[in-house]
Amino acid sequence: MSGCTQNKTQTSEVSESTVEQSTETSDSIAEETAEETAEDATLRETKFGPVQGYIDEENQTLEWMGVPYAKAPVGELRWKAPQDPDTWAEPFDASTGGNLGMQVSNGEVTGSEDCLNLDIYRPNTEETGLPVVVYIHGGNNQSGTSLEVSGETLANDANCIFISLNYRLGVFGFNCLPALKSDDTSEASGNYTLLDIAKSLDWVRENIGEFGGDAENVTVSGFSAGGRDVMALLISPLFEGKFDKAISFSGGMTLADTDASVKTIAKALAPLAVEDGMKATEEEAKAWLESEDTEVADYLYSLSAERLTKVMTNAGIRMSVFPHLYTDGTVIPKEGFEITAYNSVPLLMLTGTSEFSFFALGDSYFAEAYGDGSLFTDETKFAEYTFAKKYGSLLYELVNAQDSAQIMGDNYKAAIYTCAVPWGDDAEVVGDMANLGAFHGIFVPFIDTNNKTYQAMFPDQYASEGAQDLGKQFRACLANFLRSGDPNGEGLTEWEAWSKEEAGKTLVLDADKEKAKIEMQDRTISYDDVISQMEQNNTISEEAKTTIIQQVLNGRWFSGKLDEHFDNVSLWAE
Repeated sequence: MSGCTQNKTQTSEVSESTVEQSTETSDSIAEETAEETAEDATLRETKFGPVQGYIDEENQTLEWMGVPYAKAPVGELRWKAPQDPDTWAEPFDASTGGNLGMQVSNGEVTGSEDCLNLDIYRPNTEETGLPVVVYIHGGNNQSGTSLEVSGETLANDANCIFISLNYRLGVFGFNCLPALKSDDTSEASGNYTLLDIAKSLDWVRENIGEFGGDAENVTVSGFSAGGRDVMALLISPLFEGKFDKAISFSGGMTLADTDASVKTIAKALAPLAVEDGMKATEEEAKAWLESEDTEVADYLYSLSAERLTKVMTNAGIRMSVFPHLYTDGTVIPKEGFEITAYNSVPLLMLTGTSEFSFFALGDSYFAEAYGDGSLFTDETKFAEYTFAKKYGSLLYELVNAQDSAQIMGDNYKAAIYTCAVPWGDDAEVVGDMANLGAFHGIFVPFIDTNNKTYQAMFPDQYASEGAQDLGKQFRACLANFLRSGDPNGEGLTEWEAWSKEEAGKTLVLDADKEKAKIEMQDRTISYDDVISQMEQNNTISEEAKTTIIQQVLNGRWFSGKLDEHFDNVSLWAE
């Protein structure tokens, strides 16, 4: 009996062990199968080789990060047009972000010259023929990253493919010194960042079908400097046929004269040349750097990326500190936006209504009071800040949308849609956030609900029912625009296209605490109106007003007529 019992026990133990092993084997096979399925879902073949992305389970998107669209612009390619990347056979690991461009961040040099890469987001579906939006990040073309806006929200809510770029920044992306010019007319422009963007759009046309995108429905978009780059693409013959629609978020028209830019860049680099013993004085070095001497090119190519990155920082939306987007006559026409042959595609332009608030806070005139916390409690200083914010923002708003539309109006052959975002200005709705108002970037959490910058600053305000409703409706408008070039659709406020007859009429995106408040409004205002208001304003002393006009508002993107009217000193290098 005992022996029989023992045998049964052993048999039972063997059976349980076998079952456990079988279960573990099945689980292992299931896990491997799931991993293989995930790999298959994100394995794509590009013109240059296969790329392996990943599935973002939380956001229900497929993502490919840091995919190279061009060869690293290093060594002899530092100031050359971007070249095709070398081909590869094994799957490229696109599960982590790519290098960002060389830049100064928090006082430290970061990034890489090897930065020509892009990120791709799409819904986790098998649908093909999706509209494509290509995003150019902000940062004055001197800083920033493709991760500024992540694409999960728009990919799902607009059912599109969202692509975000890294590209050359600072003096690597814009450098028009004569010694660097080559026989290639596009390279001779010095607008290397625009050449990078053109290369990325070529990559999209050639490859996005493999990711389920419609290569014939590409919208180019950008924020801040990226938005200004988008506006420049509209006048560049290099970009004819490279995109089908355009969105400029807080962009506007800003260009730089090539000759004036040469002087500024040479002046900025002259101390390095003296330090390295190339010339005895900065004046001699500046003159040498402005020349076509081949030794200048040799010297510039020999400089370390770190040293070059440190020049012309802290531009503070002043072209005179870091000039870019040169009217070279090749990539950008010499006549700038006063041309007759635009790359006319459906265009959407957005502006916040307090765009200058961050830039006022960053100015030395307000920085100390802002830093020690007294700016918003000291009545005198707060009144001065309010003056700068109000009039700087009105002028910024004009540049971002209304003035740009009027300049293009007679010669632009496609629909233009403008919108203003005052949400954030009303303290009854957003509380202390109103000190900054509808700031530069106010829209970002409406298109990227995972945003870790602006949303993190004001989590409660963006989480309100009104803000959530506003974001949902705005994304619906964008979804319509990405598909058809028309933002209108069922259940949405009618968004009338801009017209010369009603130039100030625009869609206003606002909300109270409970719901969105979206309507067409006439926000007509002229540059002369703003200057007149400034002169009549008596909320601050005349001394403070003069200082703010001459030192805080001067030389900005929007300051041309202001500087002329008040006879402000030019900030451009002589």
